[in-house]
Amino acid sequence: MVKVKFFAIIKNLAGKEDAQFDVGPSIKLKDLAGMIEKEFPKVGEMLRSKRVLVSVNQEIGSDEMLVKDGDEVGILPPFAGGSEGSPMVPMVRVQKDDFSVDEEINRVKASSGDIGGIVVFLGIGRGTSRGRSIKKLDFEHYPGMAERRLNEIREQALKDFDIKEVNIVHRVSEIGIGENIVLIIVGAAHRADAFKACKWCIDELKRITPIWKKETTPDGEIWVEEHP
Repeated sequence: MVKVKFFAIIKNLAGKEDAQFDVGPSIKLKDLAGMIEKEFPKVGEMLRSKRVLVSVNQEIGSDEMLVKDGDEVGILPPFAGGSEGSPMVPMVRVQKDDFSVDEEINRVKASSGDIGGIVVFLGIGRGTSRGRSIKKLDFEHYPGMAERRLNEIREQALKDFDIKEVNIVHRVSEIGIGENIVLIIVGAAHRADAFKACKWCIDELKRITPIWKKETTPDGEIWVEEHP
């Protein structure tokens, strides 16, 4: 059996969080998509229009990839928006609880005596969106895959930019208006490098990290797909 997990708006379309499919020893991912479409037509529409990504064991898959008995497949709508056990993991976290900006800055400062400038991006819950008032926000993520993507962003930033450290924290679950959501801190010898790396990190986070935002408005709940 293959377990298929649905996330964010896809979970709403399917009417459930996951489903099991008997695929025998193996099946091509495109053929599994056909089975999913047969059982969940609304999800199938998203698959056909390529409005979603499909992961296999938390890695993005392709049509010809073989899915084997026991694999886990994720149907991932557009994102709202490292190896496990790595010593860098404390610098990348996904958590429900709030964080202290000062503590996270101090953690970056303590990482190197060569840091001469620190740039911080702090994303907070705003009370309006596209002309609608927002009562609260909910963030859902793909556990394991989200952390790995954030670690990849951190490691790529350290490789591509002349910086000393990157710290990324993203909250999930229910978040109130005005509360902290995401924090990115970049330390470098010079400010210009820190600014460039910080902007790249938040843009990349929104592009590749499986975290989705739901807004609760007076008119109902809305899953947000675009990334301003």
